[in-house]
Parts: sequence; structure tokens; C-alpha cells
Amino acid sequence: MNFLDKHFKLTEHKTNIKTEVIAGVTTFLTMAYIIFVNPSILSEAGMDYGAVFVATCLAAAIGCLVMGIWANYPIAQAPGMGLNAFFTYGVVLGMGYTWEAALGAVFLSGFCFFLLSIFKVREWIINSIPLSLRLGIAAGIGLFLAMIALKNAGIVVSNPATYVALGDLTEPAAIYALVGFFVITALAYLKVTGAVMIGILGVTVVAILLGHNEYGGLMSMPPSIAPTLMQMDIMGALDVAMLSVIFAFLFVDLFDTSGTLVGVAQRGKLLDENGKLPRIGRAMMADSTASMAGAALGTSTTTSYIESTAGIASGGRTGLTAVVVAILFLVSLFLRHWRALFQPMPPRAHCCMWQY
Repeated sequence: MNFLDKHFKLTEHKTNIKTEVIAGVTTFLTMAYIIFVNPSILSEAGMDYGAVFVATCLAAAIGCLVMGIWANYPIAQAPGMGLNAFFTYGVVLGMGYTWEAALGAVFLSGFCFFLLSIFKVREWIINSIPLSLRLGIAAGIGLFLAMIALKNAGIVVSNPATYVALGDLTEPAAIYALVGFFVITALAYLKVTGAVMIGILGVTVVAILLGHNEYGGLMSMPPSIAPTLMQMDIMGALDVAMLSVIFAFLFVDLFDTSGTLVGVAQRGKLLDENGKLPRIGRAMMADSTASMAGAALGTSTTTSYIESTAGIASGGRTGLTAVVVAILFLVSLFLRHWRALFQPMPPRAHCCMWQY
């Protein structure tokens, strides 16, 4: 216990092991959707679903461990949404490149990212952002998360005239989302520790009991990662025509991570007296290292997750939160529940915690 307190500086950050564990579980629950969404998207590029599933969990675990142990920030990492869609629909299906070459582009973009971090180019970019804009980034992240949750739960839907319209609130997904929201809000108002986690798990259990969420058992061995492990085509990615793809991966990840770091740090009051983020270089190198590791394992760009704000709202202040998230991603490899997700299911069958 003394080792954890000394390494993560728990006392200095006015937190404790229990709070950090609750924050880690909360963060994991809000971002666990990536475990099956990422393989679903990348499998359309011709990649093996099971192998990508394992690569996703391992890449996320590596990123969280480096961010937590080395940078000591409660910021979780995993293959990024948007970047995986660009990988599949833009690079592979759109431009006609092989997924092996696309993985090579991800690795090279991560390597360039690493070099920018070493030479403090990214640090200079983030520190040059005005404080008012940093506050705006934090608010924007919250609104972005809210829109994702509303869309996934079916509360809002697309509309050709108004772009966004009210969905069917009688659907189970919408009902569970609204109930969960009010439960979490009430618990947060009462200052109950772990309000987000309690709300998510409570709604999930109710959904399982009422038959609205499929439960596939408890434990099983993970699929083989061999189909994607070290399959990246570096030489193919060095083709002149692929330079635009490499830079696209690089700059999207650059500004995505920069905005996330600033927003999460602002929410957790982790900025120094000058409004800057201490150890920002380490946080950046953690991100780039995870991207390179993820490409080697067989997944798209790994980046920092804005869902980390949920863990911070639960009291997470140190890297121990990220380490807990890493452990949960590793445990997820052996949960039979994820294996059930490999089979096609009715739309929004999983209307519990994965919708948040």
C-alpha cells in the first residue's frame, strides 16, 4: 500500500486506493463498447474478428499501463472511434489498400507521433492553446459524449430535414438510458461515491433480468491473435501515395489526443498554476507508444479516451485509475460475455451499459 501511495502520489492528490479503483471501473464501463465495436468495424476490412478483439484489449491495456505507471494520469487509452472507421472505410475499402498496409501506416504515424513527442513539438502545441479555449474544449467534450450516448440509446435519431430528431422513447434502450441517467444524477447529487458505476451496473443487471440483454456465461479462453499479429506491411505503407494516409492518421490523433488531455486535465484540476499540464511529454509518448504497439498487434490507432472524464468525476486523480482500466481490459479477454458478441444480434440488443 505504501508503494502505491509513493509511486502514484495518492496522498498528494488527496485520493486513496478505493477511490481510484472505483474511478477505474467507472471509466472502463463507459468505454467498454470499444471491445466489440472496434472488431466489428475492422472486420469489414477483411481482418479476423477474434484476432482484432484480442488486439483491441491488449492495445488498450498497454496504453493504459504506460499512461498510468509512467505518466501517472487517470487517462485511459484504446483504439479510437473515427480512426478505426477511417482505417476501414477510407483507407481499405475507399482507397483500395490492404489492411496490412493500413496497419503499416498506423505504425508509421505512431512512430512520427513519438518523434514529435520527444522533440516537444506536441507539448508546444498544447501549451500554446489559450486557457479560455481549454475550458471550451472540456465543455465540448461533455456535449460530444452526451450526443454519443443519446444516439446509441436511440433517444435521438438522424433526420433528413432537421439532421437530429427525437427517437422512439418506448424502446428498451431509450428507457434504460433515461433511467440510468436519472439514477446517476440523483446519486451524484447525494454525493454517493461511484455514482456513475452504480448507475451503469444497476441498469445492466435489470436489463439482464428482464431479458433485454444477452448473458453468455462467465469465462472462456480468448481467440487467437495470430491472424493479425505482426502482419503490418511497413514497405507497403511507404508507398508515396500512402503519405497522405500516414499524415491523416498522425494529425487526427495529434489533435484528438491534445484536446482530450486538456479537457480531462481541466475537469480533474490537474493543470498547474500556469494552466499547463505537468508531465505532458510522458502522456504524449504513452499515446504514441500504444499506437505502435496496437499496429503490431493488429488494430487501428490507439488514442486517449474522453470517457476518462467519467472516472475523474468519480474521484480518479492518479495513474492508478488507468492501471485499473488496463487490468479490466485484460480480464475482458477471458469473459465469455464478449464471445457472444461475435455472433450477429438484433439492433440495439445490447441496450445496457455499453450504450453510455
